[in-house]
Amino acid sequence: MAKEGKIRGVDMNRKWVAWMVSGVLAVSLAGCSSELSNEYVTIKKYKGLEVNKVETQEVTDESVESTISSYLGMSQTREEIKDRKAEKGDTVNIDYTGSIDGVEFEGGAEEGVMLELGSGQFIGAEGDYKSFEEQIIGHETGETFQIKVKFPEDYPGEVAGQVADFEIVLNGIYKITTPELTDEWVKENSEDSKNVEEFKKEIRGKMEESNQTNTDNTLRSSVIEALLAETEIKELPKEQIEEEYQAMMDYNKGLAKERNMEFADFLTANGMTEEDFETIAKQQAESAVKLDVVCSLLAEKKRLNPSDKEYEEKMKEYAERLGYEDVETMKEQYGEDVIKRTILQEKVADYLVDKCVQVEASDSEETEKESK
Repeated sequence: MAKEGKIRGVDMNRKWVAWMVSGVLAVSLAGCSSELSNEYVTIKKYKGLEVNKVETQEVTDESVESTISSYLGMSQTREEIKDRKAEKGDTVNIDYTGSIDGVEFEGGAEEGVMLELGSGQFIGAEGDYKSFEEQIIGHETGETFQIKVKFPEDYPGEVAGQVADFEIVLNGIYKITTPELTDEWVKENSEDSKNVEEFKKEIRGKMEESNQTNTDNTLRSSVIEALLAETEIKELPKEQIEEEYQAMMDYNKGLAKERNMEFADFLTANGMTEEDFETIAKQQAESAVKLDVVCSLLAEKKRLNPSDKEYEEKMKEYAERLGYEDVETMKEQYGEDVIKRTILQEKVADYLVDKCVQVEASDSEETEKESK
């Protein structure tokens, strides 16, 4: 994990839900309206917040076919071939180690790679040098052998245009069979469709729902960012910040323990020192508390606090969305307070979306977005 990245926080671990609980928050647009205030913050504006317009991505026939191909791919069967050498069209499992002038280069080694020979996934032929995949053809399971390839001139990184040696270990040869899309396959793999036509409609519907959810989540995130940019901080509750920080600490130490690692080693494996962790965790704790205080104030003043029934219904929705068997299991994982806080913040965001103004992104914003 890069130093500037996010720490694994006590969150709901999915797009909107995760962002609402522990996201690091950006600055957005300003304006004027009646103020809301308490001992911690002053919200200068909450109605008519300006956010970039969000278009819901269209579901095309091509995207439906691509998604269905992915489903079929998950139903592939694999047969190991032990009585012959590798041929074009086979899938092989290999380990490889690359070097240039006898020195291994970064990113040039990996183990257990599944590669379809002839797919063109790896380095192609260049001049007198054969392609990576072509040089595996004709070898047997268990062999260790050398190949030589030339990286193309436009290949990213310092290896561009250079000749490299690779040591290949061929672990296995397989025939991968992808099933055809038939009524029989649909009946076996879908709970809602009985034939191919119905399945295509089912997939399209799910994709449209997913795209709309992505649009809704983007708008929610945008209005929350805009709201926070319109908020003045007086003094955030220090005890709550400390509790949030400690929760992040406990959660990450728990992850380290699950992996049988010392906490310092766990952080090192994620590209961080303990000092880095402390700095980022404190920043995220403060951001989470700021979000909580602001949303709680707006919910109180505008009577947006969810009822017990709303909490119950949303918890069931979250549990289903996150793949839990029941609500209680989800509560054990995240804690009821965290889940309730997320539900309240989502309701506040929906309120703000209803009252926001969507504007076309400026050319400079579009250019900045494309460059990232």
